[in-house]
Amino acid sequence: MTQYTLHVGTAALLQGDSPSHKRSAFFEDDGETGYLYAVDPERADNSILDAVHIYNVADVDDRQSPSMLSIVWSANGSKCALLINDYPHAIFDFISKRGYCRTNFPNFHNSPESGWLKSDHTWSDEAASWLADVVS
Repeated sequence: MTQYTLHVGTAALLQGDSPSHKRSAFFEDDGETGYLYAVDPERADNSILDAVHIYNVADVDDRQSPSMLSIVWSANGSKCALLINDYPHAIFDFISKRGYCRTNFPNFHNSPESGWLKSDHTWSDEAASWLADVVS
């Protein structure tokens, strides 16, 4: 698990790598928004497979207080989740090639090159069920 003390609205970049595969996830706060990216570091062209919106800084009520940000991986390294203060905000499933987030944004046309479903990022409690084995 990769952990970081997050100060919402302060530029930050945090990487979490799969424990068993060449997969990564990056969280970025650029001062205005927070996003999580699914990444394949072996791709030569565009290593970003998908991106999901986490927050707009202006809309975070407690942005003046530090938060604990974690990127956790499933035991088999095929799924990751972004937790802020132990609450899941986003998930990437690298096998199903799908991302989920609480904001269901952004949604694009699906990409035949990568096979990732990008037209729907609706949150799914079922997709998050594996977290019960990881987060206690």
